[in-house]
Amino acid sequence: MGPDHFNTRTSISNLAALFAERGDAGAALSYARRTTAIHIERGGAGSDRGEARKREVAQSAGYFRFHVLAADRVGGDRSALLPETFEMAQWALHTEAADAVVQMSARFAAGESALAEAVRERQDLVRRRQAADGQLNAAAGKADAAEAEAARTEIAAVEARLDTLDQRLARDFPDYAQLTRQKPLDVAAVQTALKADEALVAFLDVPSYGKLPEETYAWVVTKSAARWQRLSPKPSQIAAAVAALRCGLDHTLWVGSESADKCQGALKASLAEEVVDGRMVQVFPFDLARAHELYEGLLGPAEDLVQGKHLLIVPSGPLTSLPFHVLVAQPPKTAIPARLADYRGVAWLGARQPITVLPSIASLKSLRQLATTSRATKLYLGIGNPLLDGQQDHPRYGAYYRKQAQLARDKQQCQKTSRDHVALAAARPLPGFAKLFRGTQADIERVREFSPLPETADELCEVGRRLRVPENESLLGSRATETVLKDLSESGRLADYAILHFATHGALTGQMQGAAEPGLVLTPPAKGTSDRKALERDDGFLTASEIATLKLDADWVILSACNTAGGSGESAEALSGLARAFFYAGARGLLVSHWEVNSVAAVKLTTKAFAEMKADPNIGRSEALRRSMVALIEQGEVHERHPAYWAPFVVVGEGSAQDRPPTPLPTSSIIPGPRLPRTAAPSAARPRPSKRVTIPDWRTETLRP
Repeated sequence: MGPDHFNTRTSISNLAALFAERGDAGAALSYARRTTAIHIERGGAGSDRGEARKREVAQSAGYFRFHVLAADRVGGDRSALLPETFEMAQWALHTEAADAVVQMSARFAAGESALAEAVRERQDLVRRRQAADGQLNAAAGKADAAEAEAARTEIAAVEARLDTLDQRLARDFPDYAQLTRQKPLDVAAVQTALKADEALVAFLDVPSYGKLPEETYAWVVTKSAARWQRLSPKPSQIAAAVAALRCGLDHTLWVGSESADKCQGALKASLAEEVVDGRMVQVFPFDLARAHELYEGLLGPAEDLVQGKHLLIVPSGPLTSLPFHVLVAQPPKTAIPARLADYRGVAWLGARQPITVLPSIASLKSLRQLATTSRATKLYLGIGNPLLDGQQDHPRYGAYYRKQAQLARDKQQCQKTSRDHVALAAARPLPGFAKLFRGTQADIERVREFSPLPETADELCEVGRRLRVPENESLLGSRATETVLKDLSESGRLADYAILHFATHGALTGQMQGAAEPGLVLTPPAKGTSDRKALERDDGFLTASEIATLKLDADWVILSACNTAGGSGESAEALSGLARAFFYAGARGLLVSHWEVNSVAAVKLTTKAFAEMKADPNIGRSEALRRSMVALIEQGEVHERHPAYWAPFVVVGEGSAQDRPPTPLPTSSIIPGPRLPRTAAPSAARPRPSKRVTIPDWRTETLRP
């Protein structure tokens, strides 16, 4: 089959694991190097040149993870192995967001430009390479030497043409090449890109291999120092800790009996209640002691390098589903506070120093090369409140969906939205969500079954009011469509906005079948629309590949959609795909959420962050968010001291201050706005319809799925 075939690599990798189990770390590392060298030569993790993609992607990251494990077991001078392991970690962390890139390539190939022609030729070559691989496998099975040689000749010819074409794409279309073929950075390149007050911290989870235990590794790089080390908490221990901490943050985990039982078992605690200003408020049990233990295990060994720095985090495994803001830097007074007041004096990491999440280590360089100062002339554009129906024929909840759908249709203009941010709790998850797609287009009737989100109109309009932007610069209801966004982009008007704010459902890769892309739900076209060309332009689901074709010049893109930051490994890959798409389109930073967003807290956090950046443009996005979170903790309502309220958002991408101040915006300045009214904190459970299929008449701050 040749020295670089998938099966050859698998056999060499098995030898590496065998020698490692026998205690021969040197031989294990030697075989691991051979395995990864072959794989890199073939194009790296998730390569689209060759065997069945799912099989290759599933095993490719394992090759690189084992390489790090083997290097660690060799011992000796760890600093000498730092450059090698740093590169291997980056290959291992190259996620399946590459699947979104495949879809992007299909979009780019649809035009008549030179780039489209090159992309189409590359797609044809990849198909030829896959066919030749199949021919080689068949020849090997029949022991047909002549056929095998013909297949190898074809593979060599295709590889040569692919190399030539990739060089042309890198030379003539560098932005496209950067998006699709990110390569690892060495330590020196990272240090060059870092600022003096920054520290990059990358984590890697390595599973157990046979008799070899699972391990967790971290690489810490500052402007003047670099270190890699094995951490004491194992991936399974980190996963358990993260799951327990999310029980104190995500109210949906207390809705279902199964997840609620798991939370009670993990925390040995349940929901508490507290009377605040005459109201009964539920207190979610957040384990401060566990948050401190996790801080000590993850960042404690490198505290001398990271303390006081702006942290640039590249998470891995279970760490992708937890904002580092909620880690506790000093031992807490109590493990799980019983009173909301006890959450104010906690040494939150997110209150101590700014934190930014990077989709990959390599994205640091590309972001800073592409993140020029915005020339936007307008401040803000909101997109939300898509016109959805929900499941109106549901025997139990149909009336609820009908009421929400009507509310959404009533709130298509800002002057008709509420300023008190009070709405019914969000509806239940949708059955059949995994079958959203038919071929390459979304099924518009499935999209229409998502729960209506009338409260998102309130959120967007209130942010717009505080930023003093015209009311027509919130695209609500019938205007919140793919067609409107694409028209704005194609006319160049979308690039006029410094801030884009999406408040809608966020769909992630792990939730869908038949589509490799994450995306955002918008208002679908009219019922019965069947024209393929029309649906290709607008099917109500804005995919990562479609985002990548937009023309933006935005300092911020806010994804105030459920769980856009991800709650699982698959979700994290989806975030990476969404982030890379927005960056490619022209965004510099994303603000995304880790759990269902509290609408009142979302407005306070975002508007305060904007105000901080307006007052001091040199502080950067992550520092602006840090100040906003601190303000909510110290000056907000009593229940807003709890991290479930102040910690859902993270900055992804470029969170630091730019080297020069951004272009002053001629639009209006930010105003504090009226003090938000006191409303009941959310219940752990969603409202249950009565036998008459109506929703109880109680009010709660909105939590959006």
